[in-house]
Amino acid sequence: MPELPEVETVCAGLHDLVVGNQIVAVHVYESRLRYPVPSELPHTLIEKTVVSFSRRAKYLLLSVGTEQVILHLGMSGSLRWVSDDQPAEKHDHVDIVFADHGCLRFRDPRRFGLIVLTKDPVECHPLLVHLGPEPLSEAFNTQWLFDKTRGRRVAIKSLVMDNKIVVGVGNIYANESLFMSGLPPQLPAGELKEKECEILVANIKKTLKKAIQAGGTTLQDFVNGHGQPGYFQQQLYVYGRDQQPCIRCGTMIECCRIGQRSTFYCPECQPLKSRRIKRNRRLV
Repeated sequence: MPELPEVETVCAGLHDLVVGNQIVAVHVYESRLRYPVPSELPHTLIEKTVVSFSRRAKYLLLSVGTEQVILHLGMSGSLRWVSDDQPAEKHDHVDIVFADHGCLRFRDPRRFGLIVLTKDPVECHPLLVHLGPEPLSEAFNTQWLFDKTRGRRVAIKSLVMDNKIVVGVGNIYANESLFMSGLPPQLPAGELKEKECEILVANIKKTLKKAIQAGGTTLQDFVNGHGQPGYFQQQLYVYGRDQQPCIRCGTMIECCRIGQRSTFYCPECQPLKSRRIKRNRRLV
């Protein structure tokens, strides 16, 4: 599933192509996404000029001034820039065609993505109103995380993946950030000390920045706005490396389930014994 670095990569790669460009046609080939594609989408966008294109959490936000389009890539979706004469394929559901003969093509084989319209400020939309701070912003800091962990028994990995706490730290980057911080993913969030929150915040920011620089992570089907894969998977320390030796210490990487998600960690670099946490294969 595209996570924050992947969505940021798409946004950055398409920004200069769409902002200031006029929309001349909209083709909806399949409207049955997570929510039905608004029937008024073509009428709303045609002859409008894109005034901004940005990201909030894992959402892409395209504004034509009076209305905003909110897009989400779902589990396997992509938003690519193609020529307007390139034929749409089976899983290409929406084309936004521009005056320069370029086309934003929304592709989603599993149809878990979405395209919605809003006239209200996007931050007030029900999809975005409850989101926490951006992880690379100053609002996500040591004090914020320390305050949000107090009294919480949920595993720290689950907490940093909660979009109400901080947005965009998906499974891959939670695993990697916790490894870099030397913290066991099963650790109850409320047991984090303030210094450990400081280290974790720093490593979340560092990991996400490195992933963005690498163009995101392509494990299966992610491609950026120009159809190219990301390369951060070449830098992964623990994610997807169950029963492979730790790059740092040589101990075999282990895998457990936390919040129904596969969780990878090094038992030597992220010690559990000092925390007196019972090790098992299914944790919440």
